[in-house]
Amino acid sequence: MTHHITAYTEAYHDQLVELWLRAVSQTHDFLTEEDIRFYYGMMQSGALRSVEIWMCLNSKQEAIGFIGLDGSKIEMLFVDPLHHGQGAGTKLIRHAERLKGPGLQVDVNEQNPKAHAFYKKYGFVQIGRSELDGSGKPFPLVHMQLR
Repeated sequence: MTHHITAYTEAYHDQLVELWLRAVSQTHDFLTEEDIRFYYGMMQSGALRSVEIWMCLNSKQEAIGFIGLDGSKIEMLFVDPLHHGQGAGTKLIRHAERLKGPGLQVDVNEQNPKAHAFYKKYGFVQIGRSELDGSGKPFPLVHMQLR
């Protein structure tokens, strides 16, 4: 399967927001509908514009995943559930590592064991933990760094 990484353009905004929704609905079963609406509003109103976004596109130029970076920190990484396990997430992390160097960091929801396993497989290790997420909600985060 042919995937390539390209920089975010505004033309993809709505497509990425909907990809985010499909991914979160599939992987974040600890969130309520109200929580998802809260975060969806953040995504719609500018979260993608507040970080450096790189997209993984398929051969039809459709976004199948994206990564959001703030310096060497991965602020978001989402892959369309129809494309899980096909290399898009790994390709996005490799791209980020080439851009930012080996000290990549990420915060992972503690209640998302598949995300933990994905990052651990890639070489991330836990360096800390927080009881609240970045919005102050009671969703503990595991802080990880690539070693």
